[in-house]
Amino acid sequence: MRKEEKISKKSSRRYARRVLCMAAAGTILFAACGKEKGQQVSEEQTQEEPAERESVHLTVWGAEEDASLLAEITDSFREEYQSQADIQITYSPQGESDCKNALLGGLEEGADVFTFADDQLPALAAAGALEPVEQADVLRTEHLSKAVEAASVGSEMYAYPLTADNGYFLYYNKEFFSEDDILSLEKMLHIAADNGKYLAMDWSSAWYVYAFFGNTGMEAGLNEDGLTNYCTWNQTEGEVRGIDVAQSMLQIAENPGFSNRTDTEFLQGVQDGSVIAGISGVWNAVAIQEIWGTNMGAAKLPSYTCAGRQIQMASFSGCKLIGVNAYSKYPEWAAKLAEWIVSEKNQQLRFELRGQGPSNKNAAESEQVQQSLAIAALLEQSEYSHLQRVSGKFWEPVETFAGNMAAGNATGEDLQKQLDQMVEKVTAR
Repeated sequence: MRKEEKISKKSSRRYARRVLCMAAAGTILFAACGKEKGQQVSEEQTQEEPAERESVHLTVWGAEEDASLLAEITDSFREEYQSQADIQITYSPQGESDCKNALLGGLEEGADVFTFADDQLPALAAAGALEPVEQADVLRTEHLSKAVEAASVGSEMYAYPLTADNGYFLYYNKEFFSEDDILSLEKMLHIAADNGKYLAMDWSSAWYVYAFFGNTGMEAGLNEDGLTNYCTWNQTEGEVRGIDVAQSMLQIAENPGFSNRTDTEFLQGVQDGSVIAGISGVWNAVAIQEIWGTNMGAAKLPSYTCAGRQIQMASFSGCKLIGVNAYSKYPEWAAKLAEWIVSEKNQQLRFELRGQGPSNKNAAESEQVQQSLAIAALLEQSEYSHLQRVSGKFWEPVETFAGNMAAGNATGEDLQKQLDQMVEKVTAR
């Protein structure tokens, strides 16, 4: 079927409404003509009938831990529009990371408004679950550029930016490190080793391993088909080669100040005092603050030595988005609610109640948000971050490669061969 022959449900509804409006306009004109011909119309007949009050029932999906927050936001929405419609809103907990699968399991039965992780956007848009956002121009001016990019497929915006805090940065204990020390990973490792402590990073997760490759000129990402990856991490030419990164990772792994730990193990190390620095996200901020107190520091990631130069460590970034179901029975009201949820006021409320970093520019620049060390560090790192856009085949091969680097190349296999094997699996069709 040609593109011009496709009509979405939303478009059909709008077309029907326009036809009804035109019909209504025709009736009014006909009545007016009749009166001009001398027909007597009583004053009561000419009075406008009061419009029937609209009843709206919306279903909202969100993270279980956001239940109280969303209840407060939806209550204020109903109050704001109580003069226009009788609005009922039903909340159902739905994990943001699995929202796509739940929604595509039955679009017409799915939520009208839902929260989801931005890496699901291409698939949702391709499946017709989302339609382009009508207020895109306004949203582009109100929200951080990274969040707008995360809410878009190409140049078209398909969702409403909600947060801009899904990323990682450096935590450090000020008792051991100065602001100059934290600029260099090698210097931090030296200080940690001298104190019999550790700097922790999780190499069992490809999400974190991206930090070493992201700003080297080598690339990894999603192809236009939305299903397969491209990856040049085994590059053999250029200023920085894949083997250069591999050798740097081996040197880091051999340093007595380094510890390859999962996120949970990192926090355990902070608690028992063995870890004095590490790479993680905002979800650990409160726990670390309680342990280190005023000694807690947070900043962008340091640089590391590779191919005889200093390379700024990169990061994957991500956002939470609000989607409006293209099959909603109340598309205009669903869009209004989405706009309400991502408004400056409600993103500020989300930060206050849940500690989540706003995507709204004004909210992000507020004094309260700027005073959050974790959010400020994440924003500082955002200059060196890239949206996570990879398919499922990316993760395991990278984790296998990085695990062997963390173990000091326990297999003893040629580094270039390992890189080639990793890339072959990442890009497999």
